Amino acid sequence: MSTKLIKIVFVIAAIYDLVLGFASLVAGPQLFRLFNVTPPNHWGYIEFPALLIVIFGIMFLRIAADPVGRVELIHYAMALKAAYCGVVFWSDIIGSIPKVWAIFAWVDLVFFVLFFMAWRSLRPKTA
Repeated sequence: MSTKLIKIVFVIAAIYDLVLGFASLVAGPQLFRLFNVTPPNHWGYIEFPALLIVIFGIMFLRIAADPVGRVELIHYAMALKAAYCGVVFWSDIIGSIPKVWAIFAWVDLVFFVLFFMAWRSLRPKTA
């Protein structure tokens, strides 16, 4: 994967996470109603993860700015996507999660694969 493509991937991931994070912050109740999902008993359970997603979106922009210099951050990017996919896909298998979350998990799985490919392309080559 070329450095130019890696930059594009991380900019797209940043936009995606920033939009989701900010949308959850400013319109959480409306989104839960739109998707017919029962909200939590306190909006802090949505706001804190939303802020974490915003923070990761900012990190993705930092990676996009200098993929070679920030290759070590890609591990955290992959960990975020793997964690979300693991929780959602497992919960989906046992049938205890609203289907809307699975849509985001499939998108995150694609990002995980792209991040892994980026990391493989950027990691130091051993002789």
